[in-house]
Amino acid sequence: MITDASETIGAPAPEPGFRLYTCEHASNRVPRPFRPRPADRRLLAMHWGYDIGAAEVTRALVRRTPGSQAVLSRFSRLLIDPNRDPLDPTAVLSTCDDGTPTFNQAARLDQRVARFHEPFHAAVATAARSAPRVLISIHSFTPVFRGVQRTVEAGVLFDEHDDLAVRLVDTLRAQGLRTEPNEPYSGKAGLIYAAARHGTNAGCPYLEIELRQDLIGSSRAARAVAQRVGQALDAAGL
Repeated sequence: MITDASETIGAPAPEPGFRLYTCEHASNRVPRPFRPRPADRRLLAMHWGYDIGAAEVTRALVRRTPGSQAVLSRFSRLLIDPNRDPLDPTAVLSTCDDGTPTFNQAARLDQRVARFHEPFHAAVATAARSAPRVLISIHSFTPVFRGVQRTVEAGVLFDEHDDLAVRLVDTLRAQGLRTEPNEPYSGKAGLIYAAARHGTNAGCPYLEIELRQDLIGSSRAARAVAQRVGQALDAAGL
């Protein structure tokens, strides 16, 4: 099912529960009436606009996991970030390290919440009503941040469910991915808003997986990494 704000793929298996994936930064789409300028398009092609490779990994995970489902965003995180509370000052960026998005000058937060943020979360809530056994949010991160090379290849973010997170870290490492808990960001710092919101409401455990973008920058590479992530999730019993 495709709407202005989201795309839902897969068909959940009722027994013994299913794996629900979300991808909050799947797209760099900026629909009308917004009119990105050339400088905006440069930002949209970068990690500011979306999580490079995350959508391809999410789709591949659903294909390899019968009975799973995923909800992917269909708008750029620059319009409004669905992985932030709408009242978070970083939900709509007026500027960032690499420039200033022109369509965010004098942005109407209420309009963006109504058109993008809440409809996306409504789609996740609808999927979560089918009682998933676990919710896994898929994201990606840049290999270099503010001049510092990141050596970690994957991270498992969590604010609760510490035992499950450590188990997944171990199984991702067994797949050959250099993985750390709560890296390169920390779920305990409140940076897994979407997973926490819907996992808590659904009464199921939730985690966020971060993958380094240079490992999943092509469709072929993303599919290969998704296979390893899927095997790690299976081995972790998630």
